[in-house]
Amino acid sequence: MKIIQDKYDKQKIQTLPRELFEGRIIVIFTEKEADKAVAYLMRQHLLGFDTETRPSFKKGHMHQVGLLQVSTHDTCFLFRLNQMGLPDSVVRLLEDHDITKVGLSLQDDFRLLKARRPFRTGTFVELQKEVKDIGIEDNSLQKIYANLFHKKISKNQQLSNWESESLSEAQQHYAATDAWACIKIHEEVARMKREGNFRLEKTPTADELSING
Repeated sequence: MKIIQDKYDKQKIQTLPRELFEGRIIVIFTEKEADKAVAYLMRQHLLGFDTETRPSFKKGHMHQVGLLQVSTHDTCFLFRLNQMGLPDSVVRLLEDHDITKVGLSLQDDFRLLKARRPFRTGTFVELQKEVKDIGIEDNSLQKIYANLFHKKISKNQQLSNWESESLSEAQQHYAATDAWACIKIHEEVARMKREGNFRLEKTPTADELSING
């Protein structure tokens, strides 16, 4: 019986073993490379999806989205949008209705991507809605993943420079892990719903704690 929490304790995350994507990571710099990558991705049935944006430490200023990550179970493509914009082939993937693409906080990603170039959103699955169906109230990828798999996705690279000339190995693994983890979550939730072998534990409210105390 799998036990999950409605709200995962953030402090517990630091004690968990680290999760890391161990498949192929391919960085895409040009439209020609993007065309080949999209041709490969269009042959898949399920993709993990995420974006990264260079952080701005100036109030009221925000950078354009710099990186798009699209992952299969074993290969993740990192599209350097800051260097090539949003190519026709990538727009075609974003607008596709045949392939299921899963991500977290997708509306934020769509807003940033559409600021680069307008497109009509294809078939996407919002993981925040999926996990709520089984009683998980957390919205962050790190908490949801820890809850389901008891492993930690590091966030150390989140505020790094996603527009640097070349991405460090740590940045590449961080970005790829986030996109790949979306596939893992989607498939695990589907399995749990199908098999029903889990129990949800509710976090006691402040009133309940005071009464029990």
